[in-house]
Amino acid sequence: MKPLLLIDIDGPLNPYAALARAPLPEGYTLHEMRPTGWKEGPALPVLLSPVHGDELLALAARYELVWATTWKDEANEWVGPRIGLPPLPYIDWPAMHAVREDGTYWKTRYVVDHADGRPFAWVDDEISDLDRSWVAAHHPGRALLLRVDPWVGLVREDFETLAAWV
Repeated sequence: MKPLLLIDIDGPLNPYAALARAPLPEGYTLHEMRPTGWKEGPALPVLLSPVHGDELLALAARYELVWATTWKDEANEWVGPRIGLPPLPYIDWPAMHAVREDGTYWKTRYVVDHADGRPFAWVDDEISDLDRSWVAAHHPGRALLLRVDPWVGLVREDFETLAAWV
């Protein structure tokens, strides 16, 4: 069974922080989207690069790709097709955005539950050392928690790290 590659959208694939400065990052296209919950006001601006789709498809030979994003199944409608990905399974979070007293990210426990002992790599812009420590203490399999800068998104070195880790 392949290790999981758990993929967040906002930060890794959509370097949303870069919207605050001009020009837009090279290789990205601005998309205006209206996922569930974004019906009022201006459309949600999302930066996407087709290069990310190519890189993820190359990793799919060695990983099982899974959305680990608040977009949940809507990632398959709004994001995947725009970067050339087929529909992917997703984590259906039981609850979202809860503040954890221990300082860990709200997704961390659910990611470990979803992995169910399988090795996994997880790319997200909210990962911290607290999350790495918690996963090391509570997940029996191998795990790579790769924090991605939301100003930059996934870069070539990140894909190299993921390819080497697996």
